[in-house]
Amino acid sequence: MLLQLSILAVLLLYPVWADNFYQDTTVTFGDQRAQIQDGGRVLALSLDKISGSGFQSKNEYLFGRFDMQLKLVPGNSAGTVTTFYLSSQGAGHDEIDFEFLGNSSGQPYTVHTNVYSQGKGNKEQQFRLWFDPTSSFHTYSIVWNSQRIIFLVDNIPIRVFNNHEALGVAFPKNQAMRVYASLWNADDWATQGGRVKTDWSMAPFTAAYRNFNTNACVWSAATSTSSCGGSKTDSVNNAQTWQTQELNASERNRLRWVQQKYMIYNYCADAKRFSQGFSPECKRSRF
Repeated sequence: MLLQLSILAVLLLYPVWADNFYQDTTVTFGDQRAQIQDGGRVLALSLDKISGSGFQSKNEYLFGRFDMQLKLVPGNSAGTVTTFYLSSQGAGHDEIDFEFLGNSSGQPYTVHTNVYSQGKGNKEQQFRLWFDPTSSFHTYSIVWNSQRIIFLVDNIPIRVFNNHEALGVAFPKNQAMRVYASLWNADDWATQGGRVKTDWSMAPFTAAYRNFNTNACVWSAATSTSSCGGSKTDSVNNAQTWQTQELNASERNRLRWVQQKYMIYNYCADAKRFSQGFSPECKRSRF
């Protein structure tokens, strides 16, 4: 029933339009390994032993909702990492990550999430999925506003990272970010801690991206203004629900379901790694 309701919510929520990969993105590496298809609606990335591939949005954004449908590398995807994330540039960069860590045939993908602010991350949470992400497209979304970041899978929230600046925890809100996506080899760490390596006899590995939607404030570096009006501290358009979006009771129940059944790593529970004590936000409720 929960999944049926989530599918209905996706159908009601998502617009029929999508950004066009020809018009709205630029291939950043991999040359012909990045192929735009279906009139700009689909972008396929591939990885071989020589190189992976990737792309980025032409626009920079300061807050928004970002949706991408992905179909991940099928079969033996061990060692591969498929990504969809937001990032600024520079040593003190901000970043909001979805990374999909491949696995041996028949073994589940790991969804790796992280948040960087002012160049510092260490906010990892990892999940399994409740479906096969290689057999069909599924929607992965990032909602980013000044109060919180929400990670969603098929419109089901899997993680919320709240703004706890009052506790001294940095939060990404002052640097505009582009949307990035890539497929690359990380067999030194991606699968079972690097114990399982990429099987290059299976190359090329291919992941597909579709229906890239942005409902966001486009940032102009030239004029230091936002398409939503105002400056970095006043980038608000009250017509956009994502700008104040938070979880309602039903969504909190879904988040609790995901985190109780499918979370496999939480930085707030890794006492060995953070032996000097957890970050202050770990003392607050995840739900």
